[in-house]
Amino acid sequence: MKKTILSLNLLLSVVALNAQNKTTAEKPNIILIMVDDMGYSDLGNYGSEIKTPNLDKLASEGLRLREFYNNSICAPTRGSLLTGQYQHKAGMGFFDVNLGLPAYQGYLNKESLTLGEVFRSGGYSTLLSGKWHVGSEDQAQWPNQRGFDKFYGILKGASNYFDTKPLPFGKTPYPVKLIRNNEELHPKDDSYYFTDEIGNNAMTFLDEQNKENKPFFLYLAFTAPHWPLQAKPIDIAKYRGKFDEGWDVLREKRIEKLKANGILPANQTVSPRDPEVPEWSKLTYDEKQFWKAKMEVYAAMLDNMDQNVGKVLEKLKALKKDKNTLIIFISDNGAQGGFNSYNPLGRGLVRNDGPVGTSESFDYQEQNWAYLSNTPLQQYKNNMHEGGFSSPFIAWFPSKIKAGRIDKGTGHIIDLAPTFYELAGIEYPKEYNGVTTNPLVGSSLLPVLFNNVSQVDRGAPLFWERAGNRAVRDGKWKLVSTYPSYEWELYNIETDRGETTNVAQQNPGIVNKLSASYFDWADKTGVVEYSKFKLKTEVMPGGATLKK
Repeated sequence: MKKTILSLNLLLSVVALNAQNKTTAEKPNIILIMVDDMGYSDLGNYGSEIKTPNLDKLASEGLRLREFYNNSICAPTRGSLLTGQYQHKAGMGFFDVNLGLPAYQGYLNKESLTLGEVFRSGGYSTLLSGKWHVGSEDQAQWPNQRGFDKFYGILKGASNYFDTKPLPFGKTPYPVKLIRNNEELHPKDDSYYFTDEIGNNAMTFLDEQNKENKPFFLYLAFTAPHWPLQAKPIDIAKYRGKFDEGWDVLREKRIEKLKANGILPANQTVSPRDPEVPEWSKLTYDEKQFWKAKMEVYAAMLDNMDQNVGKVLEKLKALKKDKNTLIIFISDNGAQGGFNSYNPLGRGLVRNDGPVGTSESFDYQEQNWAYLSNTPLQQYKNNMHEGGFSSPFIAWFPSKIKAGRIDKGTGHIIDLAPTFYELAGIEYPKEYNGVTTNPLVGSSLLPVLFNNVSQVDRGAPLFWERAGNRAVRDGKWKLVSTYPSYEWELYNIETDRGETTNVAQQNPGIVNKLSASYFDWADKTGVVEYSKFKLKTEVMPGGATLKK
């Protein structure tokens, strides 16, 4: 009799365990893809002449949002993306450099849990391939120590694409470390292409994870098309002659495509022409050759990134996990403007040991082509006008998301963490390893993704601050200022996303209300007035400035 009872109890335990495993395994997989320094309209499905067929397929079978916001620059965006916090609350208020205050310590604090930590606590495998950029000085800050089971990539903001040589940047060469699961790798020069390796390692991680009976979260963090402009010859060859018309003509063509595909509503403004960008028709023949070469390489880098997205999609299908996976695609900031006086022709960050695009070169897109990349929006990376912090947004989940849909959204990177946790059925911990956690501040996007709701209903404004640049978004209104000026500008984004008409003087009550809400948020979030840091400007990888 005892034997029978024991056997029955054992059988019930096995059944219960199998049921639990089945429930866990049936939870959706999630892939978050982020690219680096890509402009708002650089994808084919957002109006570009650059070929991105795999992302175009995801867009045609999924959802695109017109309005989705990041933090305008690499590390602060990643700080918010990985934690669901405004970047100051997570310790990434300025960049991955320590300015001596908790909100500006330059690495993620323990009160702000990463996607890796929360997903792993909820029974997920956690995988990261690509760029980290939220803490590198101490191994305790690295991905494997912050919740990721598998990691391949770089810890800091940039690297070469064909080797791990220090970047020839500033007075001191910028070191590059390529890491796989806490071990530094030393590949031979020109033996690999970094974007390919980000894709290859992601596929390896998926193969390894397939042996585990649980869902996965994969963060695919490409560095392309962040400088240096380096690409494979076979990819560059596809774009020879594709940019001969120049940025003025191509910008008009992108605007027409954006209108035709519904991304740019008919009643919306477009940004005025950037006066710092020369007219293409007035350039000399040699200048045109110089500039065309840059954009051909930039396009090739994005093309190759899309190829690697395609490889991951094929792997997902081969593992028969494509029907139960949400994929989100975004960019970490707008394309990078600015010029540099070192090169008389291009005024760019250059290393002229080889033609642009090769491993011996070091160059970047610069403002002339960033003006095209951020079409139809104004300004560039590290600026709180729309071109600086607006991202394309694609969401794909077969049978869950209506195919071919385009909507407003007004989402923010702080919304992704609560979206993912709600979808995965994971309760965000109030305490983790004895530390009281920062509560999430974003809103779930699931109603927008699955229920055809047009935009997030958050009940509170969105806020930004980085290096003295500030913004508030509340409904149709946007308040913005650009350091060193603290004068507020006000725009009606519903009809003037090009930010052509500052209506601050006509609406002092709205300015005062949004300004008061900004300062209240800044005080609660740990924002410090930028001028108080007294930083000596030296541009660093990712566009930061470093205290001397």
